[in-house]
Amino acid sequence: MNMHGGIALIKSTWLSWMQHRGFFFLLAFGWMIPPLIYMFVWSTATGGETISGLTSGSFVAYYLILVVVNQLTYAQANWTVGDEIRYGKLSTWLLRPMAPIFNVLSTELAGKVVYMSFTIPVALSLALLLKPEINLKWQNGLLFLPALIVAWALRFLWGYWLALLAFWATRADGLLALQDSLVFLLGGQVAPTRLLPPFIQAFSTILPFRYMVAFPVEILTGQLMQSQILEGFIIQGFWLVVAVGLYALLWRNGVRRYEAVGG
Repeated sequence: MNMHGGIALIKSTWLSWMQHRGFFFLLAFGWMIPPLIYMFVWSTATGGETISGLTSGSFVAYYLILVVVNQLTYAQANWTVGDEIRYGKLSTWLLRPMAPIFNVLSTELAGKVVYMSFTIPVALSLALLLKPEINLKWQNGLLFLPALIVAWALRFLWGYWLALLAFWATRADGLLALQDSLVFLLGGQVAPTRLLPPFIQAFSTILPFRYMVAFPVEILTGQLMQSQILEGFIIQGFWLVVAVGLYALLWRNGVRRYEAVGG
């Protein structure tokens, strides 16, 4: 693990992205639109009353936080891994004096800085305009940070091991699209998970997708009791261990069978 080389690669990738930040700002804006649409739908649906204990202002707070969390945890870089494997460009990664995962992390972290320089100001501006309602407690604020970090790691590594299936399958990207669809449905974007039908709620509690986005948002907005937060951290940690294990297994076996000419 050549940490100095990895950090240098992250810095150079960030500088490269900043040169084209206008394009990435447009991407970030496009990703914001679906949650904002559902924010207006649910806040309007309350009609001045509450839905499962959530007021119009609560929906605004939930979705504005979700917009930021969703873009912080979204692992866009994983979409390029399959192409690197299929077209033989992985050879370049393997020849560098650092772990190949740094090539994906450099794009991932550089993207986060660029996207957040657009997303956070927009979210704050909307908050000033729409006046969200949130009962923020310092305990929830402290628990939010580790939940957010693990949510990003889980979403990144889950997508990374799916992308590594390109060692065996030519269209592994379809599984990444399926993951995004499940995160959209079960990760609290269509609706807060407490509003989902009971059988879908059961799936969202067990499967990892809720813990990639909705779980940190629910902590910060005070929707969970302490017992539910503890249970959530246990499930989130379990799926992270599973993702790490699958990544290690697929990488080790995939590199053994990898063959490329040139690249």
